[in-house]
Amino acid sequence: MQQVAVVVGTRPEAIKMAPIYRELSRSSILQPILLSTGQHREMLKQALDVFNLTPDFDLGLMKPNQSLAQLTSQTLSAVSQFLQQNPMDAVLVQGDTTSVLGSALAATFAKIPIGHVEAGLRTYDMEHPFPEEINRRLVSPLARWSFVPTQLNRQNLLQEKIDPAGIHVTGNSVIDALLWTRESLASQTQSVQERAVQLGLPPEFSSEFLESETGRFILVTGHRRESFGSGFESICRGLLEIARRFSDVGIVYPVHLNPQVQEPVKRLLRGNPQIALIQPVSYQDFIWLMDRSYFLLSDSGGVQEEAPSLGKPVLVMRSTTERPEGVEAGTCRLVGTDQHVMVSEAARLLEDREEYLQRSALKNPYGDGTAAQCIRRILEEDLQKAS
Repeated sequence: MQQVAVVVGTRPEAIKMAPIYRELSRSSILQPILLSTGQHREMLKQALDVFNLTPDFDLGLMKPNQSLAQLTSQTLSAVSQFLQQNPMDAVLVQGDTTSVLGSALAATFAKIPIGHVEAGLRTYDMEHPFPEEINRRLVSPLARWSFVPTQLNRQNLLQEKIDPAGIHVTGNSVIDALLWTRESLASQTQSVQERAVQLGLPPEFSSEFLESETGRFILVTGHRRESFGSGFESICRGLLEIARRFSDVGIVYPVHLNPQVQEPVKRLLRGNPQIALIQPVSYQDFIWLMDRSYFLLSDSGGVQEEAPSLGKPVLVMRSTTERPEGVEAGTCRLVGTDQHVMVSEAARLLEDREEYLQRSALKNPYGDGTAAQCIRRILEEDLQKAS
């Protein structure tokens, strides 16, 4: 059996790697090893639990208030030690986190081939998103296999002189995860009221905005480092203005655990009856909320990919995006962190039914839910040849 380390460090990595890990587990020649760096320990465990997965190894690197330099060096050191003690035939990383960069460097130094899942995303702006744009651009030249979601991602890598033989258009595995989760939700019998209680939503809020036939709510997520400080202050003021202008609209905000997100959000938004601030939710619960929402305000890359499958417009709280396919399709629109732009674009969706229906039409440029199967097939073929 050829051993393949599947590295996860944050919640998005867990969600997008879970279908791949499960698919590799079905292989007769590949043995996946789930390696957690623990970059975001609580939220990572929450995501893995949805897919009934437990790490085979947990490096436990999460520490309060550590710098990027500290986390990067610790990841490199810890993954290097792991690979010395546990020889692997390949290492799979996903996306653009610090765990990805540190793990890719460690595998490179150990001369172990790297598969980069969700490769080829670019803004060509090192500050947006920071440090993600740096991480993914550093990892691309190191990867033997670049598993890209779209043809545009492939073109990005070709322009950077990445070997075309190693670039494979697979779609995005987040669609695999989404379809699996939606099927799981459909088999459950939990009522809206029961789910709302489980999520910590106030009964009055749930009754008005989730349970009634006329209720509407906006789902919000935010965590980007480049928005810390004034950016989050502006986001919060925008949410307050939306609530003031539209008294019939609720806002559900699962607040990221990072203290630099928690402080301004709770200080500015707590106590408003139209805004429900709740703890981060499981991936399954997030899909449930997203499916019931009217639209989303988010800086998440995963949301930009998932929302088209559910017919939900997204106002992207970033100045640039490495996922322009959603913008081109009309499902996503960049609004940055400018409160006036946020409010204006939100008002357009809330007031103009025709505009809303046009932008909520199902258009998904990110695949059909078979990314994990493609990745398994490619790894099996290439690793068999090498053995």
